Amino acid sequence: MLKYLFMVLFLIPICLLKNCWWLVHSLLFLLSFVFMIFVYSYCDVNMISYCFGIDYFSFGLILLSFWICSLMLTASSSVYLFSYYSSFFVFFVLLLLIMLYCSFSSLSLLSFYIFFESSLIPTLFLILGWGYQPERLQAGIYLIFYTLVASLPLLLVLFKLSFILNTLYFPLLIDCGSFYFMFYVFSLFAFLVKMPMFLFHLWLPKAHVEAPISGSMILAGVLLKLGGYGIFRIMKVISYLGLSFNYFWLSLSLFGGVIISFVCFRQVDLKSLIAYSSVAHMSMVIGGLMTMNWWGVTGSLSLMIGHGLCSSGLFCLSNIIYERLGSRSLMINSGMINLMPSMSLWWFLLSSSNMAAPPSLNLLGEFSLLNSIVSWSSYMILMLVFLSFFSAVYTLYMYSYSQHGSYYSGIYTCSFGYFREYHLLFLHWFPLNILCLKGEYFYF
Repeated sequence: MLKYLFMVLFLIPICLLKNCWWLVHSLLFLLSFVFMIFVYSYCDVNMISYCFGIDYFSFGLILLSFWICSLMLTASSSVYLFSYYSSFFVFFVLLLLIMLYCSFSSLSLLSFYIFFESSLIPTLFLILGWGYQPERLQAGIYLIFYTLVASLPLLLVLFKLSFILNTLYFPLLIDCGSFYFMFYVFSLFAFLVKMPMFLFHLWLPKAHVEAPISGSMILAGVLLKLGGYGIFRIMKVISYLGLSFNYFWLSLSLFGGVIISFVCFRQVDLKSLIAYSSVAHMSMVIGGLMTMNWWGVTGSLSLMIGHGLCSSGLFCLSNIIYERLGSRSLMINSGMINLMPSMSLWWFLLSSSNMAAPPSLNLLGEFSLLNSIVSWSSYMILMLVFLSFFSAVYTLYMYSYSQHGSYYSGIYTCSFGYFREYHLLFLHWFPLNILCLKGEYFYF
């Protein structure tokens, strides 16, 4: 595990040199492919070294982190072209990648908590340093306060758990039974705010709208998945209490997902629409994890990876339009098929994946989550029907409103994308749809 960590660490001095942006970029892609080749398909923890190791659940999420961080540099070439402190920018991206890599490969709950929290700091710097509007300060404070206030109680209960079990090492954790109700509440609360669950989601659209494209990509692509990964890891300790109380989180998250879908219909800002749709998708992931069955766990993993690629690609698309027109409002961005006809295909491909059309990975994940939630309670069919239907509705609303209709009179020209942008979108869409062929990886 340390070899990948050292490679990222040694990229940091390179990024501070002049004109080494594309070198770091290429080496990150190389690292992604090297990591991908060393796939371990069996489920034990392997590559153990110094309290780091991976199993099949964390492998997919680490690979997603490498991939999205590589694509962040592709998407943010304006930082490089206009020299907006580009070496510092790459430094923060690499720092964030180190935090994510360490948190997904930690074998101890305490080190997972430390890296889980410290991933906030580079994200905050990305939003504050390279965001667009003056409100980014407020968005950054929202992000910090929501996640810190929710996860400080988790630190206290981790100390208590360490006192009881004498270890926080994942494979040695045992179920505490009904002994410790506060651990159940506080630990789940920290991860649910990070995901984010309905009622605690207000920081997410704010952070997304104010963040630069790279910040939005990493927030939607990987940082939301830290919450799901944390819930998966601590379910072992709280499974006894989970059997009694998980129905509350499950019903709240699915009900919240339906309400958030209604909120999506009201959005006029492209970025905030995509951000709210992330909350709706994550509500299904929470539902699947809370059922605590195998369908739910594997389905939540495949939906997390699929959603990471899909929503990251949609943010890239909205940024491409923003760079041309200087606005994210759907009022101004209507009729885009006249301005950028070649981009309409990519809008269609990524929008269809967002509503879980075949052959995307989202479809695979949603199928198994439907299975797991309906097997848990057949009454939940009602919520799931609404959730799936409305997700198609708001995605179609976003696609048709932005591509069709009369275009804004201030636009007087036809614009084509750069090769870099088509390449970026292809690298989001291709793995999202080709991974469906490797479905047995998620359901071994």
